[in-house]
Amino acid sequence: MMKTLTSLLAATALTAASVVPALADGHAQKWDMPMAYSATNFHSENGVKFADCVRTATEGGIDITVHPSGSLFKGADIKRAIQTGQVPIGERLLSGHQNENAIFGFDSVPFLATSFEASGQLFDATKPTLERILEDQNLKLIYSVPWPPQGLYFKKEVNSVADMEGIKFRSYNNATARLAELTGMLPVTIEAAEISQAFATGVAESMISSGATGYDRKVWESLTHFYEVDAWLPYNHVMVNLDTWNGLDDASKSALMSCGETAAADGLEASIAYTNFTLDGLREGGMTVQKAGDTLVADLQKVGETMTAEWLEAAGDDGAAIVDAFKGN
Repeated sequence: MMKTLTSLLAATALTAASVVPALADGHAQKWDMPMAYSATNFHSENGVKFADCVRTATEGGIDITVHPSGSLFKGADIKRAIQTGQVPIGERLLSGHQNENAIFGFDSVPFLATSFEASGQLFDATKPTLERILEDQNLKLIYSVPWPPQGLYFKKEVNSVADMEGIKFRSYNNATARLAELTGMLPVTIEAAEISQAFATGVAESMISSGATGYDRKVWESLTHFYEVDAWLPYNHVMVNLDTWNGLDDASKSALMSCGETAAADGLEASIAYTNFTLDGLREGGMTVQKAGDTLVADLQKVGETMTAEWLEAAGDDGAAIVDAFKGN
């Protein structure tokens, strides 16, 4: 079914290519698209395919150059760069901006949505609210892609939350920092591009992330254990500056959204396929990869209950409506 959906969306994109879109002022534009993750990460590869699709569909009217690995803007700076028009488009993990609006952390509530199917339902329940908030911040959402389920990385065996006491933990958003606090670990803010160096130098000793991030960064060179806890599936979002969007003609907008639909489907398929591939890669690198034990799972469930309650309080009526809609599926 996934391949059928992807094929249908690709066909839609090709149909859009039969119309030659032009920008409202009649001039072609070259767009820089910053991305935070390595060029070989599936999100970045998907971004390149999206850029190619847009270039084809607009017959060069919108020519997007992808800049991976935080090479143009660091991950934490990408959203602001799009908002202010420093770049017209970019990709960002919005859960890193929960301090602006709690809704941005919808995909980082522990154990709320722990599978690809459930995370898709949660995203669908959140999308209308998310789009409204982003438009208020001068941003237009084009497409979103989930990461594989998040697990815990350590450089020692861990069987309970008590075993985590004092460990330096890489955090990348409010949820991961709070997780560290509730488990007795010490949160250290580290961008994705800096992960390998942080572990190699002892700045960090643990993180919660997907198998994909660990595999991309060869963390087996410093870490020894990965525990599958399927805590959540965070999303990367590709957004366009709203002023830039409003300056496009209808054909160009249609091309961007059509290519975005294809990228969302392709990205989901890649994320699913990448899950087992990267866990096997961690094993081949020498790491112990296993399901978390019963004690650790029970301890983490308690942490998850606390964080869910905190998120619902921070997210207010919008958050409650999202969770109600999600659980009603």
